[in-house]
Amino acid sequence: MTSPLRLTWVQPEDLLGHELRQAEEDGRRPEAIATRWHRAGGPRAPRRAGASPHPASPYLRALSQDLLDELADLPSTLADNEPTDLYEVKSLCPNWPTSRTPGGVGAQPPLSGRGGSGEETALQAAWLGRAAGCLLGKPVEKLPLTAIRQLAGATGNWPLTTWFTERGLPPELKAEYPWNRRSAPTSLAENIDGMPEDDDLNYPLLNLLLIQRHGRDFTTTDVARLWLDELPAGRTFTAERVAYRNLLDGVEPPHTARHRNPFREWIGALIRADVHGWTNPGAPAAAAEQAHRDAVLTHTANGVYAAMFTAAVIAEAATGTSDIHTCLRTGLTVVPPESRLALAIHQAVQLAERHQDFDRVVDELHAAHSSYHWVHAVPNTALLAAALTHADGDFTASICRAVSGGWDTDSNGATAGSIAGLLAGSPEALPSRWTTPLKNRLATTVGDFDGTGFDTLAELTARLTTRPDTQPAPHPIPPEAPHP
Repeated sequence: MTSPLRLTWVQPEDLLGHELRQAEEDGRRPEAIATRWHRAGGPRAPRRAGASPHPASPYLRALSQDLLDELADLPSTLADNEPTDLYEVKSLCPNWPTSRTPGGVGAQPPLSGRGGSGEETALQAAWLGRAAGCLLGKPVEKLPLTAIRQLAGATGNWPLTTWFTERGLPPELKAEYPWNRRSAPTSLAENIDGMPEDDDLNYPLLNLLLIQRHGRDFTTTDVARLWLDELPAGRTFTAERVAYRNLLDGVEPPHTARHRNPFREWIGALIRADVHGWTNPGAPAAAAEQAHRDAVLTHTANGVYAAMFTAAVIAEAATGTSDIHTCLRTGLTVVPPESRLALAIHQAVQLAERHQDFDRVVDELHAAHSSYHWVHAVPNTALLAAALTHADGDFTASICRAVSGGWDTDSNGATAGSIAGLLAGSPEALPSRWTTPLKNRLATTVGDFDGTGFDTLAELTARLTTRPDTQPAPHPIPPEAPHP
């Protein structure tokens, strides 16, 4: 007899547990609903897994859906400081960047020059950096901070400076802290053979298709249609999986982000932000607004701000004239200053500036954000900002600090690598131990991109940067399927 599927991130009894925690975080008062749930025998949300091991009774499953809807109707005390509507967000940001046309007046050439090999070279470094940082974090994803430190330390790799390895690892330590089951065969130093598929690379590919097909003025509905055409449902997780399910249930964007979606402030929108920054060099406001239209399909409030922050940071980095500290300050200009995300980023940057020992920075961040889930956008964006600040632009230090800080290791490593790679300016500026194992090859189930080289991806990205309107693009970008 085969075991049940038990699909992760959609079981209603688990969604209810996550929504109770989300309600506490965003200023609602869920105590009465929580009492009803637990008195009925309802479980708490799984701490690290995507689903509890056994299904709840039909009664509890029905009750959980009713209570999810009741929780959604509770008022939030943080609503005034943490809106999702773009107009309201901008009204709270006193230093919102002046609107500029990407690559136009006010935008500096990205590193070696606009429209030529210099731009493509910088973008290739960003793509490679994103892949390397993601791959570094994959084997320790979901592991606690203690495990990451012990696994690296036992093989002489702490502080972290290179790939994780199983060589020389004591068997008892491996048994206590097993590698991520899906990633270990493709992401340890001894078995890396190109870039394996990962959602942190799938979403940038999807956003290349998005801008190619719809231009800079794409809508959130355009994002939804593209996902239904090109993104296998099984390659979605957390907020993206719930929003995908909502689309199939007939829920219209942007209601897809809120309807029974307790993951709407998690990290998923942040990992989709890179292309919005890469294609808007020198225009952080435009990058943030694109990221907002993308993010609201699946996220609200701080989940959206994390994407806007990242896109603005990358847009500033793409000028080739700003250091990482200027880029991070630019990113903060598009985040409501009294939001939990802004406050967490400020604290993280201050910790990184204050302490020479990055382990101490990480320990203080984990203490400050212990109530959040390990995939939530607030602690992960704070860690990202701390890692980039502490590394001061160095590529290896950026990705290694981001990964060594725990939480969502592959996503944090990917974004840190994208930003630090862009600042480095060329693949040659990245240490070969990070780029050579990638073999200029990316695996994916998105479109016709499987096996594509990072040099080709850089060329395609540069074309979208220099031609903001929809243009035909060569293989591997396929034509859009007709809609009825």
